[in-house]
Amino acid sequence: MLKQRILTALVLAPLALAGVIFLSPAVFSVLTALIIMLAAWEWANLAGFEQSGKRILFSLFTGLVCWLVSGLSHTLVLSIGAAWWVVALVLVKGYPKTAAYCQNQVLRLFMGILTLVPAWFALVQLKQFDHTGMTILFVFFLVWAADVGAYFAGRALGKHKLAVNVSPKKTLEGLVGGLLLSLLVAACVGLYFEFTFARGMGLLLLTVVVGIVSVLGDLFESLLKRERGIKDSSNLLPGHGGILDRIDSLTAAVPVFALALLGSGG
Repeated sequence: MLKQRILTALVLAPLALAGVIFLSPAVFSVLTALIIMLAAWEWANLAGFEQSGKRILFSLFTGLVCWLVSGLSHTLVLSIGAAWWVVALVLVKGYPKTAAYCQNQVLRLFMGILTLVPAWFALVQLKQFDHTGMTILFVFFLVWAADVGAYFAGRALGKHKLAVNVSPKKTLEGLVGGLLLSLLVAACVGLYFEFTFARGMGLLLLTVVVGIVSVLGDLFESLLKRERGIKDSSNLLPGHGGILDRIDSLTAAVPVFALALLGSGG
C-alpha cells in the first residue's frame, strides 16, 4: 500500500504542478472540469447511487453546470460557494443530530454541485488572474501545509478531539499545528515579496481562514463517507483512494481564497 501511494504521488504531483504552471487558461479550464466531473462520479456514490449510469449522468450534469456558470460574476458564484461552507460547518458541528439532512439522495447530489462547481470556478478564475499559476500553487501549498502540520502535531500532541463523531483522529492540537505551518509558508511568501505590514497581516488572516476551511472540507467528506459506510470515495488513485479524497480540503479552501483575493482586487 505504501509503495502504491508513493508511486501514485510521484506520477500525479509533477503532472498537477506542470498543468497549473504551463497550461493556458482555456486548456486548464477544460482539464480541471474533467477532473471535477470524475469527482462528481465519485460524489454520486457518496450520495447513494451505485448504478454506473446514474453516476455518469451526474458527472455530465456537473460538467454542464460548470459551463453554465462560467460566464457569471465571480462574486456571485464564489459567494454561493463560501455560503455553502457555512452550512456545511453547521452540519459537521451538529452531527449526528444533523444526519437527517444528509440522508436524502437528491439533497446530497445538490451538496455535490455546491461543493464541486465553485471549486472549479475558483481555480479557473485564479488561473485567469495569474496565468503563471503561482497563485494557485500558493493556495495549494497553504492547504498541504495545513494537512501535513495537522498530521504531525496531531500524532505528537493530539488530545482534544476536533469532531469526534465525524473524524475521531482529528484533534484541536492538530488543527493548530496545521495552521502554524500554513502561517509559516505565508510569512515566507510575504517576506520574499516584501509585502507591506498591512498587506502581510491580511495575508496571514486569510491563511488562517483558508486553513480552517480546508479542514472543514475534509470533515464534510468524512461525514458523507460515514453516512454511506465507505472508507474511500473510489479506488481511482491506487493507494490514495479517490479524487475526492485528495481534493476535499481544496474544494472548500480554494473558493474562499479566491473570493477574498479577487474581492480585494488581488
